[in-house]
Amino acid sequence: MLANSQHDLPAKTMKDSYLEVHLPLGSEPQLREKYLTFHNTVRFGRILEDLDSLAVLISYSHTYNPVLKRSPLSIVTALVDKIDMRQHIIYPDCDIKFTGQVTWVGKTSIEAKMHMSQYHDGAYTPVLDATFVMVARDPENKRAAFVNPLKPEGPEEEKLFQQGEANKCRRIELSTASLLKVAPTDEERKIVHSLFLNTLDTKTVSFRSRVLPPNSVWMEDAKLKGLEICHPQERNIFNRIFGGFLMRKAYELGWANACSFG
Repeated sequence: MLANSQHDLPAKTMKDSYLEVHLPLGSEPQLREKYLTFHNTVRFGRILEDLDSLAVLISYSHTYNPVLKRSPLSIVTALVDKIDMRQHIIYPDCDIKFTGQVTWVGKTSIEAKMHMSQYHDGAYTPVLDATFVMVARDPENKRAAFVNPLKPEGPEEEKLFQQGEANKCRRIELSTASLLKVAPTDEERKIVHSLFLNTLDTKTVSFRSRVLPPNSVWMEDAKLKGLEICHPQERNIFNRIFGGFLMRKAYELGWANACSFG
């Protein structure tokens, strides 16, 4: 069922994976209720969850097998590479439009680029651009699986593909700077040492005796935890917890934490 090589799979175009999805917040009050905060603003965690769902659907569209009439792969969100906000206001009572497509592929990974706009004052206005990186696994999630190669058509698509290649190189470069691989830089060491000196009790000069600077809070006291019981309705088609659900819960925990100490 799965290809032994990427060369065994037919090339796909960006148009093959293009999707457009509408979120009728303006015309469906019952749906709008799911997206509202107590401030009557839009829950951004819900938007993240929708973006993740769209990225998965885009990836399945790219890897669709016409013989099987479905994709034979399990698609997993590897990371949210980038989200650029074009507007800082998302209206809770205006329709939203999501569009997206595959813009780059590796051997087993896919870059899905998505755009969100909102209908306001008689036209759709860009709100954000998002880039997600997805990885393909075999249905039992035991190993990586090959994805269809991508064939750019025209200079615009070629530019998008080259940007995807540059994004991959940037991620590799960032991974080489991980603390698990290299020591902190001289500047980073100075910052950490300065933080330590600012909290040191000069009377005792002891590691155990620390002083809290003015207008500060200990990191330990700013901790907030959450517990979620994952019910079957939060699972994906492979009977695993949906990544977008976890993304929303993580974002909303961080948002609550920021509100508590902001």
